[in-house]
Amino acid sequence: MTAPDAEPAPAGPGGPEPSGPAGPSPADRELSVRERAVLALERRSWAGPGAKERAIREELGISPVRYFQLLNALIEDERALREDPVTVNRLRRLRAARRERR
Repeated sequence: MTAPDAEPAPAGPGGPEPSGPAGPSPADRELSVRERAVLALERRSWAGPGAKERAIREELGISPVRYFQLLNALIEDERALREDPVTVNRLRRLRAARRERR
């Protein structure tokens, strides 16, 4: 099953709030279905080598390289931090620790 890269449906009965001619700013948008799926996959624990990569391909329909590109962008995204602060902060700490070791 692949997760589409579509935006979520507008919230509320009246649709999205007007926010100018260009639509909502990126900071006001909610995370896409794919972005939420990436965070959900990252929250899970993995039994052995290759299990995570297999799940990335099967559940998201993308390569592990693309997955980690998306994940690294999400680590910096304030929307992701609001959505899942525990996971995003854990990933930020791991990244900082790796940088310190270099």
